[in-house]
Amino acid sequence: MAEHAAFTNDAVIFGILAAMLGAVFWTSASAHPAWRRFYSIFPPLLLCYFLPSLLNAFGLIDPEASQLYFVASRYLLPAALVILTMAADIPSVMRLGPKAIVMFLTGTVGVIIGGPLALLAASAVAPDLVGVTGPDAVWRGMSTVAGSWIGGAANQTAMREIFEVGPETFSIWVAVDIIVANIWMAILLAMAANQSAVDRWLKADVSALEEVKARAEAYETQTARIPQLKDLIFIFAIGFGAVGLSHFGADILAPFFEKNFPEADQLSIHSKFFWLVVIATTLGVGLSFTKVRTLQGAGAMKVGSVFVYILVATVGMQMDIKAIAHTPAFFLIGGLWISIHAALLIVVARLIRAPAFFLAVGSQANIGGAASAPVVAAAFHPSLAPVGVLLAVLGYILGTFGAWVSGQAMRLIVGQ
Repeated sequence: MAEHAAFTNDAVIFGILAAMLGAVFWTSASAHPAWRRFYSIFPPLLLCYFLPSLLNAFGLIDPEASQLYFVASRYLLPAALVILTMAADIPSVMRLGPKAIVMFLTGTVGVIIGGPLALLAASAVAPDLVGVTGPDAVWRGMSTVAGSWIGGAANQTAMREIFEVGPETFSIWVAVDIIVANIWMAILLAMAANQSAVDRWLKADVSALEEVKARAEAYETQTARIPQLKDLIFIFAIGFGAVGLSHFGADILAPFFEKNFPEADQLSIHSKFFWLVVIATTLGVGLSFTKVRTLQGAGAMKVGSVFVYILVATVGMQMDIKAIAHTPAFFLIGGLWISIHAALLIVVARLIRAPAFFLAVGSQANIGGAASAPVVAAAFHPSLAPVGVLLAVLGYILGTFGAWVSGQAMRLIVGQ
């Protein structure tokens, strides 16, 4: 937390983020050879993510006091989900085959076994570190990361309660969760920027994926037109009208399930955010089968992408890379954990010849959830964003059970 932040007004911070996004897009469109070389290595989306993190790292803002991420995740994210999904060719997306599910479940298994393996390695190197007992035991804190990396915040909180994690340990592992996961997301975004090279290395069969992209681009060309004011108003009305309906439904469903099915909290159905994502996605899927989809030609996906980039900037401003210096051993454990997850994904991807898209989105649907899986998916192609959303919802369902299994395995390793 920045005790003496230079900027505390969210309007000012939002203006800075907007200026950063503008600077990235201006320089990435430059014909100057230096900028072209730079962006051939670092994709624009990656810069939109990391530049805001510098505001936190240098103490210019206090992300905990800002409401920008909350607003972006509760308003712009569901609007983006609706707009991107309604403009997508859902039947083509569903014909992508089972590889998306296989890679997602591989990512889940990678998190479940990666934690115990990382803890086992740490116990061999630093037995005193992992030998702590009671609420501050390392394995307890790691169980909350498993909940977050398979599902989301609701699953993470469930693990905190189930394994009675101490507040100090919980806060440390929250930092590990955020920073390691965000660094991994940066790697996935870089993978998206170089997907052709990665696909060649994986010897991937990209035919089905390229067909979806081609159909989306052909449809956009077929329906393309100069957007009129009414088109943009329609996109705005549909997107945020659906956001209102999603919040309305979430406000009813979450308390209903909490009251009538208290034992089902492990499925995340007590979380309003869970229902917000589910309802927004469902509305978007339904609209994709109507004439509303023709708004893609008026720039619907571009509007949705603007919301995604704003969300990315607000996510980036929450990361404080300086936290690594405070508890380096725990970050090393987290780094080893995510490496095991990544290695398993790569092995399976090569075995089944899965494209880089399935590897990246299958991973991010676990590690990042609904807030970032569609971002990674859209980095490959905007028409593919629904795949990230659907897999992330599946992660919410599996999150608590998978994390509980991982936690019990870690408990056995340390003998507690």
